[in-house]
Amino acid sequence: MINENLILETINMIKLHKLDIRTVTMAISLRDCMDSDCDKVCENIYNKITKYAKNLVEYANEFENDYSIPIVNKRISVTPISIIGESCKNPDYVKIAKTLDKAAKDVGVNFIGGFSALVEKGCTKGDKLLIESIPEALAQTERLCSSVNVATSKAGINMDAVLKMAEMIKKSAELTKDKDGLGAAKLVVFCNSAGDNPFMAGAFCGYGEPECALNVGVSGPGVVRAAIEALKPDDSLSTLANKIKQIAYKITTTGELVGRKLAKKLDIPFGVIDLSLAPTPAEGDSVAGIFQAMGLEHAGAHGTTAALAMLNDAVKKGGIMASSHVGGLSGAFIPVSEDAGMIEAAEKGHLTFDKLEAMTSVCSVGLDMIAIAGDTPVDTIAGIIADEMAIGMINKKTTAVRIIPVPDKNVGDEVVFGGLLGKAPVMPVSNLSSSAFVRRGGRIPAPIHSLNN
Repeated sequence: MINENLILETINMIKLHKLDIRTVTMAISLRDCMDSDCDKVCENIYNKITKYAKNLVEYANEFENDYSIPIVNKRISVTPISIIGESCKNPDYVKIAKTLDKAAKDVGVNFIGGFSALVEKGCTKGDKLLIESIPEALAQTERLCSSVNVATSKAGINMDAVLKMAEMIKKSAELTKDKDGLGAAKLVVFCNSAGDNPFMAGAFCGYGEPECALNVGVSGPGVVRAAIEALKPDDSLSTLANKIKQIAYKITTTGELVGRKLAKKLDIPFGVIDLSLAPTPAEGDSVAGIFQAMGLEHAGAHGTTAALAMLNDAVKKGGIMASSHVGGLSGAFIPVSEDAGMIEAAEKGHLTFDKLEAMTSVCSVGLDMIAIAGDTPVDTIAGIIADEMAIGMINKKTTAVRIIPVPDKNVGDEVVFGGLLGKAPVMPVSNLSSSAFVRRGGRIPAPIHSLNN
């Protein structure tokens, strides 16, 4: 039977509380694009992407209109390019990057991810060449995103790669100085990266993924906040957690429906639903706003980490019951520049760098879209990355660092990236030196609980 209340609830979720499908991401394996000739590799990559993704945007727009559910981003992820380029006798990774960017532009997607390398135990020749090319590649493209995995709970932390990535972040920002260091906003360093993640900048098509699949990321911070605000002020935290689970179930059901139908029309397998609450700078679409609805004065107050832990867990528990295949990152994102409430908290000094780091121990990703002063030393950035990788390694979870050392900007200045990337205040970091530690090199060994075979 048709339930009028359920219909009205869904309409309100979309129209009033900004429920949307944040992304449909087509994952494409490029393993059969390898060749000893770099020009041939580029040709193979372009032809394969345009073959599989030629209808992605058109069909996604049709479903958006048919179901009146916004699909905010249409994206592509590909096999880590360090692997593909390594087959070339004389690999030119910047040329491959430009090919990926052109293919993304020609099929009309917002971003393409997979300019990536997995180096948690060490680097091959291809890995080294790709990493060295990242700053130039990001500076010369518009839609390309890059990620490098430098740690896992099984392998430990590759500190040589950590230091190198700190250098690449700094250089990426400098080469895009005219855009407030935007290149660094499209570059992320991971621990325990996921090969089916549909969210940028860290999306890539894992080596064990199928030829092509559609992964969907759903989002609805505004819906969750509205549901919590509808509860009584004295309702217990158990009641609150159950309400979040119920809402997460409904949000995920929407993504599952659209994802499966879109995958069927594209004639490719449906991959996973990523249950992440991904905020935007738009008013009412904030994870930080959920904390306030829970009873905290602002994000950053004592209790914020506990509130985030409960939110993350409830979202997963509710969403997993609504989907056959859950994957990606799943939980709650806490990017500073992409969340209006987080921006306000950082501007007012309620949210410090140390508090953000503590929150990453229980959120879905890590230190995300944080602007720091452009003159921050490379060694300090390496120390920040190492700390975050340690949190992921010890807790057997995905953590990441997407940090922007904004050229010519200092603490207290504001940087504006625009669109979904939003704006952010330049936040202070420790002035204490990490140099002697991060420059020791080698690997931080994996924790004892990694020996679990």
